[in-house]
Amino acid sequence: MSAIVDLVLGIVTSIGGFVEVGSISTAAQAGSEFGFQLLWAIAAATIMVAILVEMSGRLAAVSKRSVAAAVRERFGIHFQVVPLTAELLIDTLLLAAEIGGAAIAVKLLTGVGFQWWILPVGMAAWLVLWGCGFSIVEYGLGLLGLVTLSFVVSAWQLQPNTADLGKSLLPSLPDHHSSRYAFLAVSILGATVSPYLLNFYASGAIEEKLTEGELWVNGLTAYLGMCFGGVVSMGVLVTSAMVLQAHHIVVDSYEQAALMFVPAFGRWAVTLFAASLGVGCFGAAVELALNAGYTGAQVFGWSWGANTPRREAARFTVAFTVVLVSAAVIGLLGVDPLRLTMISVALTVVMMPAVVLPFLALMNDPKYVKDHTSGAIGNALLAALTVLACLLAMVVIPLEMLGG
Repeated sequence: MSAIVDLVLGIVTSIGGFVEVGSISTAAQAGSEFGFQLLWAIAAATIMVAILVEMSGRLAAVSKRSVAAAVRERFGIHFQVVPLTAELLIDTLLLAAEIGGAAIAVKLLTGVGFQWWILPVGMAAWLVLWGCGFSIVEYGLGLLGLVTLSFVVSAWQLQPNTADLGKSLLPSLPDHHSSRYAFLAVSILGATVSPYLLNFYASGAIEEKLTEGELWVNGLTAYLGMCFGGVVSMGVLVTSAMVLQAHHIVVDSYEQAALMFVPAFGRWAVTLFAASLGVGCFGAAVELALNAGYTGAQVFGWSWGANTPRREAARFTVAFTVVLVSAAVIGLLGVDPLRLTMISVALTVVMMPAVVLPFLALMNDPKYVKDHTSGAIGNALLAALTVLACLLAMVVIPLEMLGG
């Protein structure tokens, strides 16, 4: 019975880790500029992240190691030092964007400039991490994240043409701004297939004591949960396309994006958008900071765990505190959170090969997964993802310069 409860909660609360500043901003921009045309990118990214999340959970359940710990053990610190440094840098930038997004959500409700809310939001995230265990962080914030279903409700009420939606699930060429279209497609992949999500999921599986006998729970949670989040992200794109593109509004700020809720929710539009943006960004900020602590502790062999008393995991606590403070300082500099998000997403794509490649070895090593190796189909998918990640890493910076 507990496995069923964990499964349901895992699927429902996956939305909290999927729908955040990156997915909201890229989907909103894609919809406002290209209509439904980039729905296929969200679908492809959802499939990619579901595959990798399932493997991360399988690795954790069988070996009791997170992705970061397994890579450190299997390949050594010399292999990991550059990707680790890059991941922590990108996570800090993305964390600053998440804090900024949550601060803008408060600004939408109060009218007070978002910089004034950077420190309160950062402090609130730290207090959650200091005082709450993993279940509260994951399930509590995840359940609050259900407010983002407002995007799906809005898209449903706008009654888009289902035939057009179906056609948009297949890649097509744009009739204008090809470089911008390609950049947004790659950005959607980068916003979705985020390295922190994989290690956070694996670490959470260890915290929740997922067993080898519960791999079916892991598989269903990964695929159904990611698909659930993908549907919400599609709701953002569809709503943006139906409302903003129809009025020739290009999303250059979150304040503009809030207008997409007006036809569906009227006077509640700004409040619901602010709640969706704020909860999604705050939940992701907590997870990002927690994962920074996870990653540092797992690589260097420190005691770690959201369920571990803070005095028994002091260096783990210091790690997530330092990252939160660093992100808050970046936010206080007044950097536009939307632009910071797009930069962070592009950098995420650059390091994607280093994220995907280790899975080819780990998921075929009986030391880590016993007899639960990937098999021919799994290896073929991993190889394809690795090649795709390398191609995307090579083109994302030129696309950022041409269409970002």
